[in-house]
Amino acid sequence: MAIDGVSGRTSYIGTGIVNIRSQIESLTAQLANGRVSTTYAGDGTGRSLAIGMRAQVANIASYSDTMTNINTRISVANLSLQRLNAIGSEVKGAAASAGATLDNTGQSAGQKTAGLDFFDAVDMLNAQSSGRYLFSGRATDTAPVTSADQIMNGNGAAIAGLKQVISERHDADVGTNGMGRTIVSAGATPTSVQIGEDFAANPYATPTAIGASPFGLKIASISTTIAGATTTQPTETPPTTAPAAPNPVAMGIDLNGNLPKEGDTVSFTFNLPDGTQETIKLTASSQTPLPANSFAIDPGDPLAVPAVPASPTITAGNLKTALSNAVQQLSGSALAAASAIKAGDDFFNNTPPLRVAGSAPFGAATGQVAGTKADTVFWYNGEPDSPTDPARGTAIGRVDDAITVQYGIRADEQALRKQLQTVAVFAAVTTSASDPNGANKLAALNQRVAANLAVVPGEQTIQNIQADLAGAQASMKASGDRQTQTKALAQTMLDSIEGVNNDEVATKILALQTSLQASYQLTSQLYQMSLVKFL
Repeated sequence: MAIDGVSGRTSYIGTGIVNIRSQIESLTAQLANGRVSTTYAGDGTGRSLAIGMRAQVANIASYSDTMTNINTRISVANLSLQRLNAIGSEVKGAAASAGATLDNTGQSAGQKTAGLDFFDAVDMLNAQSSGRYLFSGRATDTAPVTSADQIMNGNGAAIAGLKQVISERHDADVGTNGMGRTIVSAGATPTSVQIGEDFAANPYATPTAIGASPFGLKIASISTTIAGATTTQPTETPPTTAPAAPNPVAMGIDLNGNLPKEGDTVSFTFNLPDGTQETIKLTASSQTPLPANSFAIDPGDPLAVPAVPASPTITAGNLKTALSNAVQQLSGSALAAASAIKAGDDFFNNTPPLRVAGSAPFGAATGQVAGTKADTVFWYNGEPDSPTDPARGTAIGRVDDAITVQYGIRADEQALRKQLQTVAVFAAVTTSASDPNGANKLAALNQRVAANLAVVPGEQTIQNIQADLAGAQASMKASGDRQTQTKALAQTMLDSIEGVNNDEVATKILALQTSLQASYQLTSQLYQMSLVKFL
């Protein structure tokens, strides 16, 4: 009879040992990575749910990354907006409190402040985050605002900047004789005075081929308290027949042979290029010396033989002289300031910018022409603002399955453009210390700058933009809080399917190690057995 070896009899023990070691290795892996299995196949019946839960957790992680990036961009943009807010307040305060003292460059301390703030504002609008320009709309790879120096001074001799555009407009508005392109003249009777735009001061002028220009003082109305005097409101002079372009207008007063009394007034109201109005109010006076803003009532000569009565004709001549002087003062002050504001609007608020057509301030300066990039600086290079394409919608991020936030900004939005424009104009204007109207011009400019930087109900403000961005951040925070809770629930579900209990796994490993040790000992003893020992 054959006797089998020990190995044959104990092969099943070896198989058991291998099985135990495999279980230990599997449990050790579970203990190391915290999962039941490294594949979904090992997750059992919960594998489908685990796949869905893991996809949800991955989506939440992706949304979290998106929100982090958006919050970073908004934070950088908010830093710029906060500084722009401060700039607006600084320049407004400087304009409101600025005096008429000029330095050797022809500017006040307030204008110097505006100059520094303008350069700072351009830097703020060219802010970047991770190589992305934040104020360019969708054109995120393009700096939205041209350099501050080029905006102010142009790019070479051939390409005009803001200062040149302001200068051209000033010459076209004020005119060669400093009368705001108006003519003060005697009217149709010896006791009448009239003022007209361009050639309209002469009611018998031959109509020209050109209509009224957009430049200079535009007469609006006339009124008087002089008894017996009559006024002519602005009337096209000479009249034209359609379809010819309307001629300029003129207005006037006729004393009709009457003498004004002490304190009687004549008021001439004008429209200025920036949309404001100014009124010249002249008061009849017999005082010596004549007070400011007055015209002399002719006293006649009662001591002459024969006595010379007071003359309405001479009084009308005095009114004409006083009106001419007042118009010249108005043109050199308020008109000059309004012209600068309008030039800034033409430069910043139009694409392409508008310039004076023809040779200012000569008669050829009768209209405006669109500048080109070959002759004029274009201040904004980003995506143009559009009423039908809101700026916020130029940057959209999905932060949840059904939620997106909008956080785009364009540097040419109304609030940003208006402030940049106003600060730039304030910083660009210079005034000669020898200009007799210089102090009044600066005062008129200060007044307009302060008014343009004030909050206007219904107009966009920088705070409105900040509120929009704050709304986007609030939406992201709410989404993030909700996703944190969702992720916790999903992770709990995943842990119940894929996770392991470390204490339980460790206990199983210890039990298997004990069993493995016993198996090793048994196997060792079996291999040491022999027939001799058995007998």
